[in-house]
Amino acid sequence: MKRLRFGVLGTASIARRRMLPALLAAPSIEPVAVASRDAVTAVRTAEEFGLVPVTGYERLLARDDIDAVYIPLPTGLHAQWIGAALTAGKHVLSEKALVPDHATAASLVEQARNAGLLLMESFMFLHHSQHAAVGAMVADGVIGEPRAFSSAFGMPPRPDRDVRYRSELGGGALLDVGVYPIRAAQLFLGPELTVAGSVLRHDPRHGVDVAGSALLSTPGGVTAELSFGFEHAYRNTYSLWGSRGRLSLGRAFTPPDDLAPVVRIESEDGVREVVLPPDRPFVKIAEQFARTVLDGADFAPAGEAILRQAALVTAVRQYAI
Repeated sequence: MKRLRFGVLGTASIARRRMLPALLAAPSIEPVAVASRDAVTAVRTAEEFGLVPVTGYERLLARDDIDAVYIPLPTGLHAQWIGAALTAGKHVLSEKALVPDHATAASLVEQARNAGLLLMESFMFLHHSQHAAVGAMVADGVIGEPRAFSSAFGMPPRPDRDVRYRSELGGGALLDVGVYPIRAAQLFLGPELTVAGSVLRHDPRHGVDVAGSALLSTPGGVTAELSFGFEHAYRNTYSLWGSRGRLSLGRAFTPPDDLAPVVRIESEDGVREVVLPPDRPFVKIAEQFARTVLDGADFAPAGEAILRQAALVTAVRQYAI
């Protein structure tokens, strides 16, 4: 069976903990090499996963035994290296947020389209089966007509040197954790969401936003109330409130592979919980990416999703008070 040959452009924690094991487990992928700016780090990571070590991102992109790259670099470096990878003829799976603004996203999506390459933003949580199960419950009317979606993703303050606080690298709560609730709102409320208003709280010590909230709305007036930040007790959830009940899901965005998700349904008939099977979203997004390329499927939906997401993130920033 033909497999898509992958290189990894960077050794960030998300790559080592989650995506490299997923690439090794995906049937349609052959991981080949991993690059770091530091030779020692490249060798150490390559030995851990049985790959070829490469010192320098340019050298990895120059290899002719790689068809695609995964980019786990900080958001502020994405545009440079996505553009370089596309120029080198590589398909690209990039960590979220893809880029900080819609204009940059549009430029990269156009570059990928012109080159006939797949560019996908790695919102792995979308590939967990729990969300399809929630969607089916809503479609079956368990909460009646949806009236509002709410979501929160927050965590306690990070160490002062954490990359999330570095503005030059695309830091800030909106781009790191805020993008998850924004993407989830689209999953359940559709592609026509617009931003009605937002708030971003900036920390002058770091020069980035550390907390925020946004109100989005569909043309029909169904709302999405979203909150996020780095100065909170840990929370990672969403809920759908309808005309006859409310449904909520915890660990919505970062479930461990062995977690059996629990959906809580509240209605006038009482409260019940539905336990769902564990899933492996990192493996599934990697496999979908590879099959999209290998099967010659349409690349356009991935680009359209990038543009919708970038437009909403840009609007949240523009509307912020």
